Amino acid sequence: MTTLPRHSRMPHLFPQLPLPFRDTMELYSQKVKNLGMVIIAHMAKALKIEEMEIRELFEDGLQAMRMNYYPPSPQPEKVIGLTNHSDPVALTILLQINEVEGLQIRKDGMWLPVTPLPNAFVVNVGDIFEIISNGTYGSMEHRATVNSEKERLSIATFHSPKQDGVIGPWPNLITKQTPAQFKRIRTDEYFKNFFERKLEGKSNGDALRIEHHN
Repeated sequence: MTTLPRHSRMPHLFPQLPLPFRDTMELYSQKVKNLGMVIIAHMAKALKIEEMEIRELFEDGLQAMRMNYYPPSPQPEKVIGLTNHSDPVALTILLQINEVEGLQIRKDGMWLPVTPLPNAFVVNVGDIFEIISNGTYGSMEHRATVNSEKERLSIATFHSPKQDGVIGPWPNLITKQTPAQFKRIRTDEYFKNFFERKLEGKSNGDALRIEHHN
């Protein structure tokens, strides 16, 4: 569900959550947004992007949240909790609530488990940040598996630019040596295209990729 900005919330979802759960979610949503802004600012600094410029793109950005419940399965090898994909957003902050292993990332063609750390978030780079960084930060392809004995609970919070913002390689990252790898597109158009596609691999970013032929 959409959690921020507040005016974007569906009237039948967030406002109908029971108390005190709703107040907890309100606070959590704001705190995670603040954390997301700190991380994005640090990533921008590493790319020599002006902090004020990146803040302007993300300050009133879209935040969405998904709560996952994966029941235990006696044959976990036959079940995939969530098919392999990269997140279409800029940044995902994942809380693995009961710290049961299940998240896997693809690295060098292999699936590696991400062991949950106590009281820690997992931060995933999404396709939008790969586009903004012109490929410097690669989005992470991942999937969720289920456990044979324990249920798994997680909350994923997704951070994206504002609706009327423009997503594209940052101007100072486009040079003769590093031409633009992706096309520019408005945020709302980008997500419209995403929801019309199947969740599979890294198809979101690939749809905007510019082919360079030597």
